[in-house]
Amino acid sequence: MRWMLLRVDHIEGVLEHLHNHDVTYAVVARATIDEIEVVRKRMGWRFPWVSSYNSDFNYDFDVSFTPEQIAAGRAFYNFEHTDRVLEDLSGDSVFFKDNAGQIFHTYSTFGRGGEEFLGIYRYLDMTPKGRDEQGPYRSLGDWVRPRNRYNEGGIVEANGRYHQPGCACSAHINSEEAHS
Repeated sequence: MRWMLLRVDHIEGVLEHLHNHDVTYAVVARATIDEIEVVRKRMGWRFPWVSSYNSDFNYDFDVSFTPEQIAAGRAFYNFEHTDRVLEDLSGDSVFFKDNAGQIFHTYSTFGRGGEEFLGIYRYLDMTPKGRDEQGPYRSLGDWVRPRNRYNEGGIVEANGRYHQPGCACSAHINSEEAHS
C-alpha cells in the first residue's frame, strides 16, 4: 500500500476542532478500498478515506507518476520537473464547496510542506536531538512512524509504505544494502 500513513496518523486529535469549523478532512489513496479499510479499522481512524484506484485523480494532482514519467526523469512534483521520484508521493490539497455545489481547489502543498500537518515534528524540533534524521531515505518515515509500528523493526519507505523485517522485497533489500 502506498499512502502516507504518517500524516494521517496525526489527524484524529484535531478532527473535532475541524468539524466545529465546518471543515471535513478526508484522505485519498491509490490502494483498493478493501486495503484501505483494513488499515483504517486497525488504526481506529474515523475520518473518510477513499480510493482513487483505477482513476486519474492522483495523476491529475501530480502525486502519482507513470513508469514512463519516472524512466524519462520528467515527473512534475512540487511545482517542478524532477528525476528523483517514487511511483507515489505525498500532497495535501484544500477544496471549497460553495452554496451552489461548485468545488474549487484553493490550496496544495507537497514534499516537506506537509510537515505542517505533523504535530510531532514541532515537538521534536524543540528537543536536543531534534528529529534525529538518520534513516536511509532522509524522509518523514525515517523519523516518525505510524503509532502501531514503533519497536517492530522493518523499514518505512520515503512514501510511507511499511515493510516487515526481512520481507525480501526490493525496497527492503536496497535499504539493507545501503546500511552494510
